[in-house]
Amino acid sequence: MKNIIMILWVILLTSCKTQNLLVSKTETNDKQYFQYDANYQYKIRKDDKISISVWGEDNLSVGSIYGIYNSNEVYGKWLLVDTNGDIEIPKIGTKNVLNKTIPELKQEIKQELKQWLVNPVIDVKVLNKEITILGEVRNPNTIQVDKDRNNLLEMISKTGGFDFYANLKAIKILRQEGENVKVTNLDLTNSVDILNQNIQLHPGDIVIVPSKKNKEFDKRIATIIPLTTTISAAAIIMGLF
Repeated sequence: MKNIIMILWVILLTSCKTQNLLVSKTETNDKQYFQYDANYQYKIRKDDKISISVWGEDNLSVGSIYGIYNSNEVYGKWLLVDTNGDIEIPKIGTKNVLNKTIPELKQEIKQELKQWLVNPVIDVKVLNKEITILGEVRNPNTIQVDKDRNNLLEMISKTGGFDFYANLKAIKILRQEGENVKVTNLDLTNSVDILNQNIQLHPGDIVIVPSKKNKEFDKRIATIIPLTTTISAAAIIMGLF
């Protein structure tokens, strides 16, 4: 009987050499791109969905936040930044908005509308600003954000927190910078990574929380224990006859 159990354990242990694809084999050195930056402002990108609100001028607004029946991304009332970085603004026409900050675009639109309006009140909003959290959290999700600067642990809390098997020593963050992707690996058990680095997330970031190596091991344990119990019971019954 002991030999049978030993053989089952050997099979279990040798089958646990599965690779966690979310854990990088090499450490990256891009933490400087993820530190807190008080001057950071989101810059408009291709495929962004933008609403423009002009106070008291529904015919010049798209998805106005001032209207009684204002709309948002869900209902499809927005302007899409095309592959050239352009949008079509009522009265103004085609305008390139690529890499402009929201305050910059608001000021430009305001100046152009002064041809027809006295002191226009303008609001511009990007509707699809979001951060994606994947892996070992309770509710992996894409989270809509209004702020430009978001705290890593704040975003994790919005998913319900880390799951039991979360590997806090290998958190990975990906950020698109033009044509390149910046990546950093964090060890949240290390106070330096949590406090001194002051990790900040921007809209568009992707956070990956990998699992601990023993996750698959524990799952196999859960299936193997009932099997060994059955074998033991069978052996006892056979000994009675």
